[in-house]
Amino acid sequence: MTEDVDERKRRTLRRFAAVGAAAPFVGTASAGSDTGTDVDGDTNETREAIRGYVPTTPGAHFSKLRDDLRLGTGEAQHHLRKLEDSGEIESEKDADYRRYFPAGRFDGLDKRALGYLRRDTPRGMILALLREPDATGVRIADALDVSRPTVSAAAADLAAAGLLDRSNGYELVEPERLLTLVVRYADSFDADAVAFADDAASLVSYDP
Repeated sequence: MTEDVDERKRRTLRRFAAVGAAAPFVGTASAGSDTGTDVDGDTNETREAIRGYVPTTPGAHFSKLRDDLRLGTGEAQHHLRKLEDSGEIESEKDADYRRYFPAGRFDGLDKRALGYLRRDTPRGMILALLREPDATGVRIADALDVSRPTVSAAAADLAAAGLLDRSNGYELVEPERLLTLVVRYADSFDADAVAFADDAASLVSYDP
């Protein structure tokens, strides 16, 4: 059983490491500059995997990154700290979460938007309003199959983050920016985002 778990972990690391090697972080030290080795001999592979994961899943919080890459908590903390210290990634505290981004790639609003796009109800609200800009809270609640108070609470959070204007119903702030983030990173969200992106990709013009 342990061998099966280890092999699944190595396959996962190799897959994301291949992404990291093919698309290295812009403006950072070469991935090949990391020559340290941990007790399992896989520091380079683990760090390369994180280099591949973070740009394709920006805004992922620590637990998601750790679990997706099949890392131990201490192992993930160690490599993330090393990559932050070297200026390759950066993190932001978001309520109870710490979210990770490639360094220098996103501004503050992008980071807040990605953080909320990684939460089910706020993401659903954003997609609903991108589809139907004049959707009411009741229509959104029905579409998401959640309560009206749940939508109201998410709307308050989105407004506080500068992503939603509630002065006259619900209106997305910089919808083109949100549209681009959804389309660009749809595969890292959920099936609904992927379906939305398939229909909306031709509309994107904003480049963060």
